[in-house]
Amino acid sequence: MKRNYILAAVGIFVLTAIAIWAYWPEASDDHSGDEHGEESRTLEGIVQISERQIEASSIGIETVQIGSVTELVFPATVAAAPNASARIDARASGVVRGVSKTLGDYVRQGEAIARIESADAAGLASQVAIARARVNELSALYDRERRLFEANVTARQDLEAAQANLQVAQSELSRAQAAAAAAGVSGDGRSLAVTSPIAGQVTSAPIILGAYVSAGDELFQVINASGLQVQVALPANDAARIRPGDEATLELGQGREIGGRVRSVTPALDPENRSATAVIALARGAPDLRPGAFLQARIRPSGELDTATISVPEDAVQMVEGREVVFVRMASGFQAMPVTTGTRSAGRIEIGSGLREGQQIATRNAFLLKAELGKEEAEHGH
Repeated sequence: MKRNYILAAVGIFVLTAIAIWAYWPEASDDHSGDEHGEESRTLEGIVQISERQIEASSIGIETVQIGSVTELVFPATVAAAPNASARIDARASGVVRGVSKTLGDYVRQGEAIARIESADAAGLASQVAIARARVNELSALYDRERRLFEANVTARQDLEAAQANLQVAQSELSRAQAAAAAAGVSGDGRSLAVTSPIAGQVTSAPIILGAYVSAGDELFQVINASGLQVQVALPANDAARIRPGDEATLELGQGREIGGRVRSVTPALDPENRSATAVIALARGAPDLRPGAFLQARIRPSGELDTATISVPEDAVQMVEGREVVFVRMASGFQAMPVTTGTRSAGRIEIGSGLREGQQIATRNAFLLKAELGKEEAEHGH
């Protein structure tokens, strides 16, 4: 019986030893994973690339620094610059006899867009005709006096008097012609042409064919879309922080943005709303913008930094397998490090987590590293 107990104990010991031996490598592996988890994570998603290849590929490298540009957000309104908007009024009273442009049409500078039949046109045409006749009369008189003076028949003062009278008549004719041209008098002297002083698009056209209009009545409004600007209401506390030249970003909706720059800031506050007005000039034309539209403007005061955040160039953030990553410089290449991102502005992206100060990252042409990483993973997959 004692022998059986001994044999059973030996059997249990052997089985226990075998079990420990079987599981020992796995436990060792787990321990190694705990000790070197960071190393294992680092080796994942690495792109092997030499210094020479980095230079040949023109891959830009930037050192991560804490501090991103401060942005202030304000409501804004689209408006036309003074030289990009025109209100076209009737220059004289009369009846509208022709309309060649209507709402939404494009017009050229100086193009006739309507015609008004007016008694004023006849009056202006009559003044031109009278002045021209007077010039013709005095011109003939001057020629006669000049011939008589050359024949020693008349005195010099008679010739000079005729010349002075002719010059006065010529000045009067020039004045009458300028007045008729400014009013747009037609060749028949019965109507006035309504012309646009700027090129642009008709945004308002209250004119009606056959209607009687008085001098000063509004007929059209024309706006040149390339001359639009954005007006931002700045609260008193923020007005002093904004300066001409500060960069701005305008949100157009549906994820679209357009850059701009502060052109001017009013020196005084509006007495009603206690705010100053900043005028932002657009970096490029925006055909879909309309005067009166409301936008959101993000202005970056020059010299102000948010020391609590990190920002990197937009080119540095790449999408790999549905995750946003930044390629961090390592001894043997670049490591694709997942990051969380925040707002985007001025070509940079705020990084919430995933990077630390002092790391070197790929910026320009970082997409080449993404492509190389995809090729290496494809090769390993096979």
